[in-house]
Formats: sequence, structure tokens, C-alpha cells
Amino acid sequence: MNKVFYLTGLFFLLIVCQTSAQTIDSLRQKIQQIISTKQVVVGVAIIGNNGKDTLSLNGERHFPLQSVFKFHIALAVLSQIDKGKFSFDQKIEIQKNDLLPGLYSPIRDKYPNGATLTISEILEYTVSQSDNVGCDVLLRLLGGPQAVEKYFKTNHFREISIKFNEEDQQANWDLQFENWTTPKAATEVLASFYNNKTLLSKKAYNFIWKVMRETETGKKRLKGELPENTIVAHKTGSSGVNKEGLTAAVNDIGVVFLPNGKHYFISVFVTNSKENADINERIIADISKATWDYFMKTIK
Repeated sequence: MNKVFYLTGLFFLLIVCQTSAQTIDSLRQKIQQIISTKQVVVGVAIIGNNGKDTLSLNGERHFPLQSVFKFHIALAVLSQIDKGKFSFDQKIEIQKNDLLPGLYSPIRDKYPNGATLTISEILEYTVSQSDNVGCDVLLRLLGGPQAVEKYFKTNHFREISIKFNEEDQQANWDLQFENWTTPKAATEVLASFYNNKTLLSKKAYNFIWKVMRETETGKKRLKGELPENTIVAHKTGSSGVNKEGLTAAVNDIGVVFLPNGKHYFISVFVTNSKENADINERIIADISKATWDYFMKTIK
């Protein structure tokens, strides 16, 4: 009798696992359908349902981070604040010669002659508004891009390379490819720092996720097709277009919150694109919506 119950239970478990796999496969097929007619390379990595549902497409390929690395920089700064090396209220002078005209910078727009701002203010500008001047100020404070890479390698994230600041990578098209991540690594960073609250102090943890929820860039990407008022804590990244008409990076990574309070992690990277800016963003929005629809089905 026990053997019969065991075999019945095993058979039921196999059926459940097969059904789950088929559901994940349907999401994969939907994503592949979204990109099938596009002249792009897309990387996707998703973790949901407490890690039970995972999916990746080109998950181990290197994609240029562009401004996504400002999330990584912020985490490195916050770790130093937790150690007492810096403080949230510490004031940093940004001089007029730091406000390079070729860099996107709301700080420069607001303070054209320079300003003295707290580290928390610079972090908010850098992450929420993707400020490039603020980014490079923080990198100098940390001791350079390699300090950020070292921080992540010390925390066992291997598939992340951060070699150049915004000024350098924007002056030389090829250098952006030296700042890379895999989609899997990007999503693992999101999941680790959101789920493991011991990696940062409570204050630092609350600060970074508040700032990520307030991100103003990329409204047509992960959030583009989701229901109005959906909470998404995310960070975008974008490149220009080279003389051959290729876009190197249109990215968005984030935590998406479902109506029942649960969440999932998603990273979408678009590279080597011959499509226009609207289509590149629409690819991310379509993948995000397909993922939302999948996870909504799991909570019904």
C-alpha cells in the first residue's frame, strides 16, 4: 500500500513539474516571438515565485551595462557608508569644471556654476535621474571604477566588469563594452540585495530601494505596458547610435511588484540593434508585459 501511495505521489509530482516547465516554456516562446522579427540581440533573466520560476535568454552573454552600473555604484557607496567611511550627510563639492558639457546631468542643469551636495543627494541624482556627473563624482569618491568591480567580486558576483567612468566610456564608443554584465548576474544582484537584508544596513537598504522606485528614466521600458501605478524599482541604461546605425545598449533591470504584494526580478538588455529607439524600448516593454501576465496567472 505504501508503495502504491509513493508511486502515485511521485507521478503527481512529475505531472506538476512538467506543467510548470511547460508554463515557463510558454513564456520563453512568447519572448522569442517578440524578438523574432527584430534586428537585435536580446538578453533576459527572470527570477520569480521565491526562486521557483527562472528563465534566461542569452543569460550568460556579456552586455554593456551603460547607466545600469549606477545601481552597482550606489550599492558600493552604501556599503562604505555602512562601514563608516562615508556618511549620508557628508558634503561633496562639485566644481564647475566637473560639469562636463558632453555628459547628461540634471545636476549641471540645476547648478551650472557648481554646488556642494550631500552624498545622499548625489546618490539620488545618480540613480533616480541617471546623472552622469554625479556618477563620476561617486566613482572618484570610491577610488575609481575598479573599486566597484572589486566590491562585487568580493561578494561573489563574478560576471560583472566595471572598468571605466561615464566621461571615458562616452568619449570612446568601444569602452562601453568593457563595462559589462550578464543578464543572469544582473538579476542575481537585484535578488540578492533585495532578499538578503544583511548585505546592507536597514537604513541603506531602505534608501536604495526607495531611490530605485523613484527612477524617472525609461518610462516606456519595464513599466511601459504594465498597469498604471504598478511599482517597479528599476535602473535603466542607454547608449547612443554609432555611424553604422547600431545601438549598443537599451537596458532596464528591476523588481516588479504584483498586486498581491509578491514580486519578481527581471533584467532585459538590448544590444547590436539596427532598430530605432522606439522599437528598442518597445521590445523591453513587450517582454515585461509578457512576464507580468505569466506571474499574474500564477497568483490566480
